[in-house]
Amino acid sequence: MKDTIISLLEGALDELKRQDVLPSELAPTIKVDPTKDKAHGDYATNLALMLAKPAGRKPRELAEALVEALPASDAVSRIEIAGPGFINFFAATDAAAQVIRQVLDQGDTFGRSLTGQGQKVQVEFVSANPTGPLHVGHGRGAAIGDSICRLLEAVGYDVTREFYYNDAGAQIANLALSVQARVKGIDPEDDGWPADGYRGGYIIDVANSYLAGDTIHADDRHVTGAADPDDLDAIREFAVAYLRREQDLDLRAFGVEFDVYFLESSLYRDGKVAATAERLAEKGHTYEQDGATWLRTTDFGDDKDRVMRKQDGHYTYFLPDVAYHLDKWQRGFTTVINEQGADHHSTVTRVRAGLQALEAGIPQGWPDYVLHQMVMVTRSGVEVKLSKRAGSYVTVRDLIDEVGRDATRFFLAARRADSQLTFDIDLARSQSNDNPVYYVQYAHARVCSMLRKAESADQAFDHAQAMDHLARLEAEQEKALMNRLARYPEVVAHAAASREPQQIAQYLLDLAAEFHTCYNAVKVMVEDDALRNARMALFLAARQVLRNGLDLMGVGAPEEM
Repeated sequence: MKDTIISLLEGALDELKRQDVLPSELAPTIKVDPTKDKAHGDYATNLALMLAKPAGRKPRELAEALVEALPASDAVSRIEIAGPGFINFFAATDAAAQVIRQVLDQGDTFGRSLTGQGQKVQVEFVSANPTGPLHVGHGRGAAIGDSICRLLEAVGYDVTREFYYNDAGAQIANLALSVQARVKGIDPEDDGWPADGYRGGYIIDVANSYLAGDTIHADDRHVTGAADPDDLDAIREFAVAYLRREQDLDLRAFGVEFDVYFLESSLYRDGKVAATAERLAEKGHTYEQDGATWLRTTDFGDDKDRVMRKQDGHYTYFLPDVAYHLDKWQRGFTTVINEQGADHHSTVTRVRAGLQALEAGIPQGWPDYVLHQMVMVTRSGVEVKLSKRAGSYVTVRDLIDEVGRDATRFFLAARRADSQLTFDIDLARSQSNDNPVYYVQYAHARVCSMLRKAESADQAFDHAQAMDHLARLEAEQEKALMNRLARYPEVVAHAAASREPQQIAQYLLDLAAEFHTCYNAVKVMVEDDALRNARMALFLAARQVLRNGLDLMGVGAPEEM
């Protein structure tokens, strides 16, 4: 309907140019939006206000001219001019109802497109250090990142999901020392406990498994515990493999899988960190000061220069980050999206600056970033901070065990990434309209229940009859629901382009609200076969779009609640 109205306005513009009412060189972007108040029609445009100045006319006068010049169309039942020159369009029932036919014909593909034309996109998300269970912040990154991937795939991109393991550096060293201490029977309260050791109960599990000689299967390796308390290298390798496997199990429970697991250690093993340092030096962007090697990142927009190699000869985290992203570019990913926590904000400028300093043809502003804010978990209005499993933070598995995968994913992705989020466990567990995921899923289940009742009453849905009588859907609530359904493809396209899955969540809530209102206002199981089937078709279309949208968020669409 929106496209139809835009096409009609384009025709009116051409006619007014032919009449010399408008300058021939005018080429405006026509904006048509759904109205908030249905008393003002279904769609509205401010085109007359936009063109009044270049046309040298009053907005309302130009609006009248545009309406007069509009081509005839059965899709519009009425047109009104409001206020200073807004043009409101009332969709004809036949035209509005065509979305039902479109949804039922296209099924799971409704709302999808080929806009991306198969272009390669890499999305890196979660990327947790393999030093413990995934915390709720990782969970938010997983929910948002995976939903972004689903959105991009829905509009035709070839998406690669990547997880970057920081399996090198001080935190891994602390992990190995922590496990070794537990292996030797040392507790966190004892004098021999490492200063920066990990205290969670999971360290005991790792230590016991190592001593038992268990074999761990983790993605690209199989590691058997050596059971030697003094072999720190063996303990380190075993602990990393053990926790990589644990994180992978958490992610699978969350419905998230990856195409690539990239190890930071491989950058050192393959000489890519050293090669990156050499290239930066060759390009003349480094200097020595105070025994360290610095990169002039201020030449590329950073607020200060950054240390590449410390006085002790070890590289800072900054350099392997640059080497890693150079590797992404060399793998052919011209579009890369990093979904990370807001604590990575300071790395954005320096990584981009380092990539520019390589002079490798990488465009400015590459890669893209989506940064999410912290999550606070509450129960009975009180913040929950501890986990039996982790010891010091709430894990993703804690939330899944408490409220289920669907509620966890929906809640974590339903707000803008850059907004702080309070995860209310009591709300997520409640079966009420106040619980957003329950409210949306209940709408889907309600249609399924309607179908079961119709079949038990020997009034099974007749698709052909429904398609012949869609014009019978004349109630205000029916029309509002149809208009909401028609907006879905545009919402998907916009959410994908802006990398904002919360737009899908909000749309689903709006659609569920329109559905529940309509379902409560009009009776479906009427004796009139044609009307009954037309209404069933409308609700089946709503069910399909609800399912499509929930799938983009990795959330199920239950048939019973």
